[in-house]
Amino acid sequence: MSRYLERAKQLRAATAPHYNCGQAVVVPFAEDAGLTEEQAMGICANFGGGLKRASACGAITGGLVVLGLFGIDNPAEYYQALRAGHDGMLDCADLLRRNRELGGEKKPHCDALVFECVALVERILRERGKL
Repeated sequence: MSRYLERAKQLRAATAPHYNCGQAVVVPFAEDAGLTEEQAMGICANFGGGLKRASACGAITGGLVVLGLFGIDNPAEYYQALRAGHDGMLDCADLLRRNRELGGEKKPHCDALVFECVALVERILRERGKL
């Protein structure tokens, strides 16, 4: 398991402080991107719960932040992979609704999306020589 994924798992298991889905994606990459953990936490403070509006998934948004911090401004591969794995859905409300329909619980679902986004971002960054 990569150190990024391992760190994301630690963050999602923590109860104090609570790391929202966006923070749990960005914080593992913060140091390599030249940010402190506190800066990464602040940048992503409003990403949880679909930007606090059941809109764009915070984990997916966090992945976009990481890609941008490393100079990747064409996230087509990232979007394509996520859409393919989630019936084209990228919004928190849609993803959670679908998860409920399948009998899933919220926290494990959100944790899995965080881990998926971390792994996908890491793969893209490694393939492009950014890590």
